[in-house]
Amino acid sequence: MVARPSPCHHDVIDTARIDVWLWAVRLTPNRSAATELCRAGRVLVNNVPAKAATAVRVGDRVEARIAQRQRVVEVVQVIQKRVGASVAATCLVDHSPPVVREEGVVNFQRERGTGRPTKKDRRQIDRLQRG
Repeated sequence: MVARPSPCHHDVIDTARIDVWLWAVRLTPNRSAATELCRAGRVLVNNVPAKAATAVRVGDRVEARIAQRQRVVEVVQVIQKRVGASVAATCLVDHSPPVVREEGVVNFQRERGTGRPTKKDRRQIDRLQRG
C-alpha cells in the first residue's frame, strides 16, 4: 500500500484568500459565512481589518469574532481546500482566550429518559429563566 501525503501538504502554496482559508480550516461552516464576517469587519489579519480577498501567509495572525467568541489563530499552513478536522487542526495554532462560563447560570437540560416536562416542571423552568 502506498502512503498518501496529507491533503494539507500536497499542494504547497504561498497565499490564500482569508475567506477561503477560514472555511478550509473549519473556523466557519461555509465560505459565504467567512465572507460575511469580513464584510462586517470582524476579521483582522495582523491587526488590520481584512476584506474577503485579503491574502494570508504562513505566520500571519488572524483574529475573528465567530459565534460570539473571539478566535485568535496563527497560520501554520496555507490551504485552499476544505480538509478533515484533524488535518485542519495542524494548519493553525490556536491562541484564543479560554471560554469563560458564567457562574449562577442554571443548566436546563433534563436527564435522558425522564420524558416530556409536565406543566408544573415548565412553570418552574420559566421562573428560573426569568431570574
